[in-house]
Amino acid sequence: MKSLVKRISWLEAVGLSLAIVAPTLTAAFNVSLVVRFAGPNAPLGFLIAAVAIGFVALAFIGSARRVAHAGAAYAYMTHTFGPSTGFVAGWALSLAYTMFGTSMAALMGSFIAAALRGLGADIGTHTWIGISVIGTGVAWLLSYRDMRLAGRLMLSIEALAVLAILVLCGLILRAVQPNWPDVVQTLTPAHGMDAWKGIGYSLVFCVLSFAGFEGATTLGEEAVNPKRVIPIAMLGSVVLCALFFAFIAFVEVMGFGFSNLDALANAEAPLDVLSARYASKSLSIALDLAAAVTCFSGTIGALNAGARILFALGRAGLHAGLAEIHPTFGTPIRASALSAVVVTIPILLFGLSVTPGDLYSYTSTVAVLLLIVNYAGVGCAEVVEAARERRWVWALACGVGPVLLSWICYRTVVPVPPWPSNLLPYLSLGWVLIAVPLLMFKPALRTARLTEAD
Repeated sequence: MKSLVKRISWLEAVGLSLAIVAPTLTAAFNVSLVVRFAGPNAPLGFLIAAVAIGFVALAFIGSARRVAHAGAAYAYMTHTFGPSTGFVAGWALSLAYTMFGTSMAALMGSFIAAALRGLGADIGTHTWIGISVIGTGVAWLLSYRDMRLAGRLMLSIEALAVLAILVLCGLILRAVQPNWPDVVQTLTPAHGMDAWKGIGYSLVFCVLSFAGFEGATTLGEEAVNPKRVIPIAMLGSVVLCALFFAFIAFVEVMGFGFSNLDALANAEAPLDVLSARYASKSLSIALDLAAAVTCFSGTIGALNAGARILFALGRAGLHAGLAEIHPTFGTPIRASALSAVVVTIPILLFGLSVTPGDLYSYTSTVAVLLLIVNYAGVGCAEVVEAARERRWVWALACGVGPVLLSWICYRTVVPVPPWPSNLLPYLSLGWVLIAVPLLMFKPALRTARLTEAD
């Protein structure tokens, strides 16, 4: 078997994108970060970010309707700028998705360990490491055997996790009973520049909450009617996440109260605090388990996306073994195995010296910085393609994304974060620069033609 099997519907494609975005984790972590800057206007920040990420999505939708390929951004930029530029993008994307896998796997182990402690189990400090590694192994088994099963499982898991959070939201709203002026206050910045300045800073975290929405593009060769399925999956992911993020931010603001937003801004686990206040300890344990299963889903999604990027690069000349297809399941078996190994390496190397939360922060930051490279590149590629076709309005709309992303990248590194976070941009840049000698020593990469591209 020399090619991937076409059998993925829009449902599995949506599942992959949502799994990588992992909206449950935004509810559990990012809302607090957004409130730290935007205060009660956190819901407004997420709605503005949804519009902004929509411009980035336009470029991916345009590219996905032009090229159907497992390499996603690698193929889009190869199509426009040539194989060398495309390889650099694909090389960056391969680490981005696997580092997302590491971050998800680390939190999966952490949440399961927290749930076990909540149930009274006496477990060690580093038990989460073994849970994360085992969970990654199970995710790998699912990812290489059947992408349809994995896609539906990811969507089901995320739906159950979101349902658990919505149950808590219902309890909070019933107790607080917010009125229309409360809604208006969360959507109306205070007078003066300071309020808008805070919202502007918060957009960094709001926009990054959507990172991974384009994961479905890696299914370009496996989706049935990909030029329709992939855009639907991306657009659906952005819309669903926008509504969920804005709603959950509003509920958390209401749950803590306008006068107690400092507590929300500094809360490491706001959902646990809210469940203890408005529900019970049992619900807190259930939410930990819900977060764990959504992290498991995210691990599957990241493994699948990373494997398909490695498969595409292997087929282009990086290593022939990476292009091997399983004769029965029609999945990239060696690329999937390598993706799983890369996911577990940081857990095994640093798990004893850092907390799972810190490991999540470090690896997801690396992933986001590498994704920004691809997002900006795809935006520029679509601007070029639209200009060639004299579609000037579309070119202008797609050009908004790279401009926005350059500002987000700037806010990620300025002011300089504390050690070791200050090293992460250089680690990301170093990975990208490795692509240069690879292009020199593997000339096939500089002349590779897109296969399975339409």
